[in-house]
Amino acid sequence: MKKYDKTIEEQVQERFLRYVKIWTTSDRVAAEETTPSTKIQFDLLNLLEKEMKEIGVKDIFYNEKGYLIGRIPANAKADPIGFMAHVDTASDAPGKDVKPQLHTNYDGSVIKLNETLKIDPEEDQDLSLYIGKTVITTDGTTLLGADDKAGIAEIMTAASIILTDDDIKHGEIELIFTPDEETGCGMDNFPVNELHSKACYTMDGGREGELEDECYYAYGANVTFEGIVIHPGSARGKLVNAVTMASNFVSMLPRNESPEATDERYGNFWAQNISGSLEKAQLHILMRSFDADDIQRRVKALSAFAAAVEAGFPGGKVTVETKKQYVNMKEKLDQNPQVMANVEKAFELAEVDPLKVVIRGGTDGSRLTEMGIPTPNIFTGGHNFHSRKEWIGLPTMVKATTVILHLVQVWTD
Repeated sequence: MKKYDKTIEEQVQERFLRYVKIWTTSDRVAAEETTPSTKIQFDLLNLLEKEMKEIGVKDIFYNEKGYLIGRIPANAKADPIGFMAHVDTASDAPGKDVKPQLHTNYDGSVIKLNETLKIDPEEDQDLSLYIGKTVITTDGTTLLGADDKAGIAEIMTAASIILTDDDIKHGEIELIFTPDEETGCGMDNFPVNELHSKACYTMDGGREGELEDECYYAYGANVTFEGIVIHPGSARGKLVNAVTMASNFVSMLPRNESPEATDERYGNFWAQNISGSLEKAQLHILMRSFDADDIQRRVKALSAFAAAVEAGFPGGKVTVETKKQYVNMKEKLDQNPQVMANVEKAFELAEVDPLKVVIRGGTDGSRLTEMGIPTPNIFTGGHNFHSRKEWIGLPTMVKATTVILHLVQVWTD
């Protein structure tokens, strides 16, 4: 393969800086009813369709649900493979008017985002890997959007190079961009029958070298509390406060099984949002575990908590509705060892040391694996996802793009 480092660096930086400025925040509540959950996601999807055509992608599928698939025809005999990234950003921090900041020739010091926020290399020790290199941050008022616009920039940069270099031998390649990954609903309407790929790779990981083939089993739950309203002046023995019921329910979630109290392979309950009034309140909870039996324990526990709240608030009613979001992809990936073997070979060729970790979350690849297309996850270079202190190292974006270029060729061997 030709040496492309400078071209990759220029392309991937230029694309990334443009993409992160496009507001694409998704909406967890709206995602239960519609895909995409926010129309602004089409702004980036439409641009990506246009850019695919400009670099020479002629076979494009794009539908009203916001699923975009471009196909690069094979120039060698190999199974078709895909690369996937999502266009939406999380609603956990503001995502509008992103102003990316370039720190070229980073000197290793504290990065001051604004008067109140900073990124300290004492806490973010991976920053030391980028001394003398380019680091990209926010200005502290928004998230950056490296999750997952870094993945998009890397896929599009690799596609552009593949289409201009006949020396890169490859089978058919599918470029797959999806909405609403951050809501957990992004694959609910995915047109899997449109895919040709026998295997796929999500570009949605973090620090350099991350290679993930295992994720959570994930469930979500909507809990509704119905109270009885009466004037507080005559409320004794009559008022059933739905807000208090909801608060009582949250207090039953084990604090030692929360996201902030767990790491590595420990699962958790996550009370994500709560709203309502005296008469009716709603609570949304996420449940996560790496073990299939343990996730069912968590699902059943919510029913037990609901019964306890009803017992403590006579006349009140608690309804729990659970929904499976995705499953651990490890079992199906182990049944297709070539998928991981090929990406490990691509890492070696790109001179990247693989860092095998479990995903304390999920990707669209988790769902795609469940649908029958094995899809592990590859690093993009981002750090502190979903926060105002999000940052990414440009050299790692170059490495991720290089992995893609090697991987399409490994599949022809």
